[in-house]
Amino acid sequence: MTASTAGTNQVLHIGFDDTDSVKGRCTTQLAFKITDYLLREKKADFLDYPLLIRLNPNIPWKTRGNGAVCLRVKAKNHDKIIENIKQLVEEGSSINSGANPGLAFYDGEQVPQAIQEFSRIAMYDILSKQKAENLAKKYGIQYFTFGNGQGLIGSLGAIGCLLNGDHTFEVIAYRKSENCGTPRLVDISKVIEYSKYTFPNTFNNYDQYHRRILITPHGPDPVFCGIRGENPEVVVYSLERLRPEEKLDGYMVFRSNQGTDMHLKNQLNLSKVKAHMAGHVQCNIKTKPLTIQGGHVLFMVEDFTGIIFPAAIYEPTCLTNIASQLEIGDLVKIGCGVRKATSQHAKILNVEYLSILKLVQTYDISNPLCKDCGKRMKSEGKNKGFQCNRCGYKDSHAKKVYVARDRNIEIGLYLPTPKSHRHLTKPINRYGMEKKSPSINSESKLYVKWFSFAT
Repeated sequence: MTASTAGTNQVLHIGFDDTDSVKGRCTTQLAFKITDYLLREKKADFLDYPLLIRLNPNIPWKTRGNGAVCLRVKAKNHDKIIENIKQLVEEGSSINSGANPGLAFYDGEQVPQAIQEFSRIAMYDILSKQKAENLAKKYGIQYFTFGNGQGLIGSLGAIGCLLNGDHTFEVIAYRKSENCGTPRLVDISKVIEYSKYTFPNTFNNYDQYHRRILITPHGPDPVFCGIRGENPEVVVYSLERLRPEEKLDGYMVFRSNQGTDMHLKNQLNLSKVKAHMAGHVQCNIKTKPLTIQGGHVLFMVEDFTGIIFPAAIYEPTCLTNIASQLEIGDLVKIGCGVRKATSQHAKILNVEYLSILKLVQTYDISNPLCKDCGKRMKSEGKNKGFQCNRCGYKDSHAKKVYVARDRNIEIGLYLPTPKSHRHLTKPINRYGMEKKSPSINSESKLYVKWFSFAT
């Protein structure tokens, strides 16, 4: 930043990722603290809600939800802001427990197309740190890394994701440090109550089938709960209706790609799929599904190029009953991730959703009916015809008959049970509610209750 522009308001995009570990900390809570610093010090005007961007969920070295954060602000004195945020990230990350944070800053009104394309690919494939570094240098993005710096990929991925199409919102409430590690006390009846009242504008609050709350995590991280929905007003309202007894540190609303299936938009070519990729493929069922120990269902699929590939639907999804009734020749579309090959197993498509497009007619083969009494006849032997045991009628020319079988499944979309949803899984009630444009533009303002820090 030059001295001539240091005192004027300029757009700054701030991206960071991989600040947490399995032992604790949280990237969104760090975003909460950085946002508090920017608002409290009156350092910046927020041009958008903080963005919570979930990247490819199949990355094996991810921590929990593989979420990166981007803050887009207009501010003066970028150098000082960068220095302070760098310190907050370094102090607020779980580096000693395996976190590998990346932090990136881009000055400019428009995010370069190359960064947007990098972000698009990060939703379904694996990208290298070296590619991220090369892009950052090419476009003058100032960046910092800690540990092995793998988080730089997510940092650029978050900056490049503009969420100009479908998106959702999540209000995340944070615990005070002294409460982290203790049970989260939530009144189930209140979750059910606000969920019914706000449906279909909130989602994945409560799994009725398993009688399980879905808004609370279970680890030692500082998140108390997260409520997802279609707009900032409804998620904040739901949090207020929850009325938790625990005194919280505050909350913040994120705009997000959660619940959009963004990672499954990529069309897979089965001849070129790599381990850990995600996407969708239209294919025919090639083998009769086999149910194995544990209730999982395995089958082979064939795409339009003739490539045959194994696929699996796992018991926790509650889709195995449907999958087991598929027949050879059925036309389906599946959203899936590619599991890495092992010494014992080839690469396999782990199915996240199943859309049945066409069902073949199936038949049972039966002995013919007696022409005299209507009873089903018995074979006299190979090529010897059939005889009726009831009336004795014989027919040496009779053949086995094909009887159409009723299929117990229907054409349509089948999704896993809510407790098996990933952060990016689009719930059934969001189909038909997809947004076509961003919620924020140059003339709009953020919802007045989008941020709250307890004093």
